[in-house]
Amino acid sequence: MQTARIPQDEAARLDALQRLAILDTGEEDFFEDIVDTARQLIGAPIVLVTFIDESRQWFKARRGMPVAGGPRDSAFCAHTILSDAPLLVEDARDDARFSGNPVVTADPGIASYLGVPLRLACGARPGTICVGDASP
Repeated sequence: MQTARIPQDEAARLDALQRLAILDTGEEDFFEDIVDTARQLIGAPIVLVTFIDESRQWFKARRGMPVAGGPRDSAFCAHTILSDAPLLVEDARDDARFSGNPVVTADPGIASYLGVPLRLACGARPGTICVGDASP
Protein backbone atom coordinates (compact mmCIF):
# COMPACT_ATOMS: atom_id res chain seq x y z
CA MET A 1 0.00 0.00 0.00
CA GLN A 2 1.23 3.47 -0.86
CA THR A 3 0.23 6.54 1.11
CA ALA A 4 -0.89 9.43 -1.09
CA ARG A 5 1.43 12.39 -1.25
CA ILE A 6 0.28 15.65 0.31
CA PRO A 7 -1.23 18.03 -2.31
CA GLN A 8 0.88 21.08 -3.17
CA ASP A 9 -2.02 23.32 -2.14
CA GLU A 10 -2.62 21.50 1.15
CA ALA A 11 -2.73 24.60 3.38
CA ALA A 12 -5.25 26.34 1.11
CA ARG A 13 -7.21 23.09 0.70
CA LEU A 14 -7.48 22.60 4.46
CA ASP A 15 -8.44 26.26 4.93
CA ALA A 16 -11.23 25.87 2.35
CA LEU A 17 -12.38 22.67 4.05
CA GLN A 18 -12.55 24.43 7.42
CA ARG A 19 -14.54 27.30 5.88
CA LEU A 20 -17.11 24.76 4.66
CA ALA A 21 -17.80 23.91 8.33
CA ILE A 22 -19.00 20.49 7.20
CA LEU A 23 -16.78 18.09 9.16
CA ASP A 24 -18.53 16.06 11.85
CA THR A 25 -21.96 17.42 10.95
CA GLY A 26 -25.13 15.34 10.81
CA GLU A 27 -26.95 13.83 7.88
CA GLU A 28 -28.28 16.20 5.24
CA ASP A 29 -30.82 15.28 2.57
CA PHE A 30 -28.70 16.85 -0.18
CA PHE A 31 -25.76 14.50 0.44
CA GLU A 32 -27.98 11.50 1.17
CA ASP A 33 -29.68 12.08 -2.21
CA ILE A 34 -26.28 12.16 -3.92
CA VAL A 35 -25.24 8.74 -2.60
CA ASP A 36 -28.66 7.24 -3.29
CA THR A 37 -28.67 8.54 -6.86
CA ALA A 38 -25.11 7.37 -7.51
CA ARG A 39 -25.95 3.93 -6.13
CA GLN A 40 -28.98 3.65 -8.41
CA LEU A 41 -27.13 4.89 -11.49
CA ILE A 42 -23.92 2.91 -11.06
CA GLY A 43 -25.16 -0.06 -9.09
CA ALA A 44 -22.13 -0.15 -6.80
CA PRO A 45 -22.73 -1.43 -3.27
CA ILE A 46 -20.46 1.21 -1.71
CA VAL A 47 -21.09 4.90 -2.35
CA LEU A 48 -19.57 7.73 -0.32
CA VAL A 49 -19.29 11.48 -0.12
CA THR A 50 -15.98 12.01 1.65
CA PHE A 51 -13.92 14.85 3.04
CA ILE A 52 -10.19 14.60 3.77
CA ASP A 53 -8.73 16.60 6.65
CA GLU A 54 -5.19 16.57 8.07
CA SER A 55 -5.34 13.01 9.35
CA ARG A 56 -8.54 11.30 8.30
CA GLN A 57 -11.16 10.59 5.71
CA TRP A 58 -14.64 11.38 6.99
CA PHE A 59 -17.85 10.23 5.28
CA LYS A 60 -20.53 12.90 5.09
CA ALA A 61 -22.90 10.40 3.47
CA ARG A 62 -22.42 6.69 2.95
CA ARG A 63 -24.02 3.52 1.70
CA GLY A 64 -22.47 0.09 2.09
CA MET A 65 -19.71 1.19 4.47
CA PRO A 66 -20.29 0.43 8.17
CA VAL A 67 -17.81 2.98 9.51
CA ALA A 68 -17.93 6.80 9.37
CA GLY A 69 -14.37 7.22 8.13
CA GLY A 70 -10.81 6.12 8.52
CA PRO A 71 -7.19 7.20 8.50
CA ARG A 72 -6.10 9.45 5.65
CA ASP A 73 -2.99 7.37 4.97
CA SER A 74 -5.10 4.41 3.81
CA ALA A 75 -7.81 6.40 2.00
CA PHE A 76 -8.30 5.83 -1.72
CA CYS A 77 -9.82 9.33 -1.75
CA ALA A 78 -6.53 10.86 -0.56
CA HIS A 79 -5.15 9.81 -3.96
CA THR A 80 -8.22 11.15 -5.77
CA ILE A 81 -7.88 14.71 -4.42
CA LEU A 82 -4.43 15.02 -6.00
CA SER A 83 -5.97 15.77 -9.40
CA ASP A 84 -9.08 17.20 -11.01
CA ALA A 85 -9.45 13.95 -12.98
CA PRO A 86 -11.47 10.99 -11.74
CA LEU A 87 -9.48 8.08 -10.32
CA LEU A 88 -10.44 4.63 -11.63
CA VAL A 89 -8.94 1.56 -9.99
CA GLU A 90 -10.14 -1.49 -11.90
CA ASP A 91 -8.67 -4.05 -9.51
CA ALA A 92 -7.15 -2.74 -6.28
CA ARG A 93 -5.77 -6.19 -5.50
CA ASP A 94 -3.36 -5.77 -8.46
CA ASP A 95 -2.58 -2.07 -7.89
CA ALA A 96 0.58 -1.36 -5.84
CA ARG A 97 -1.03 1.75 -4.33
CA PHE A 98 -3.88 -0.24 -2.80
CA SER A 99 -3.16 -3.99 -2.76
CA GLY A 100 -2.13 -3.99 0.92
CA ASN A 101 -4.88 -1.63 2.02
CA PRO A 102 -7.04 -3.01 4.87
CA VAL A 103 -10.29 -2.22 3.01
CA VAL A 104 -8.95 -4.35 0.14
CA THR A 105 -7.50 -7.24 2.17
CA ALA A 106 -10.35 -7.39 4.74
CA ASP A 107 -13.94 -6.16 4.96
CA PRO A 108 -15.42 -4.73 2.83
CA GLY A 109 -12.94 -6.25 0.35
CA ILE A 110 -12.92 -3.41 -2.17
CA ALA A 111 -11.61 -4.49 -5.56
CA SER A 112 -12.80 -1.65 -7.79
CA TYR A 113 -12.99 2.05 -7.02
CA LEU A 114 -14.06 5.14 -8.92
CA GLY A 115 -13.62 8.52 -7.25
CA VAL A 116 -14.33 11.99 -8.53
CA PRO A 117 -12.81 14.92 -6.65
CA LEU A 118 -15.14 17.59 -5.32
CA ARG A 119 -13.84 20.94 -6.51
CA LEU A 120 -14.74 24.26 -4.93
CA ALA A 121 -14.88 27.58 -6.82
CA CYS A 122 -11.49 28.49 -5.30
CA GLY A 123 -9.99 25.37 -6.89
CA ALA A 124 -9.56 23.40 -3.66
CA ARG A 125 -10.44 19.70 -3.66
CA PRO A 126 -11.72 18.97 -0.13
CA GLY A 127 -13.06 15.49 -0.83
CA THR A 128 -14.72 13.12 -3.25
CA ILE A 129 -17.78 11.32 -4.42
CA CYS A 130 -16.75 7.70 -4.85
CA VAL A 131 -18.04 4.21 -5.45
CA GLY A 132 -16.54 0.83 -4.68
CA ASP A 133 -17.29 -2.82 -5.27
CA ALA A 134 -15.90 -6.18 -4.19
CA SER A 135 -15.74 -7.16 -7.88
CA PRO A 136 -13.18 -5.78 -10.31
